[in-house]
Amino acid sequence: MSTTTENAVATQVYTVYVKATPEAVWDAITNPEQTDRYGYGGRVEYDLRAGGRFVAHPPEAMRAQGAPEDLIVGEVIEADAPHKLTQTWNPLFGPPITDEAVTTLTWEIGEAYGATKVTLTHELEGAPLTAGLVSGSVPEMGGGWPWVLSDLKSLLETGHSFGG
Repeated sequence: MSTTTENAVATQVYTVYVKATPEAVWDAITNPEQTDRYGYGGRVEYDLRAGGRFVAHPPEAMRAQGAPEDLIVGEVIEADAPHKLTQTWNPLFGPPITDEAVTTLTWEIGEAYGATKVTLTHELEGAPLTAGLVSGSVPEMGGGWPWVLSDLKSLLETGHSFGG
């Protein structure tokens, strides 16, 4: 385990401003037709009610490398479209990540400065390896939330993600 991962912050907060409506941002986060167009790709499914199920499926390239059918699972805690979504977040990447505590993810979406402010808070208490991954501090595992949010912004503002 690297020093960066050991010292990963237990609550990580990321903010990005997007030139799109709050509704478009909400749709990009929760609509499976949108989620496979940015970030790591892959479709998500949300039952957008308290207690509803969340599941993220890996893109085909990850499946070909042995990723499970359900890559990340969770439960919706609160869904207030298009303003706030709180959910649990449990990656099923395999041990030792799957041995860590389930974490909580909150998306807050609101208008600010002529744009839409998107704040993502990931509470990672008891999940130091997951904290390292989602922070982007493990280069071989991708850019984490900073990269995903940047790609979301690119898609909504230009119609193209980094890969597209």
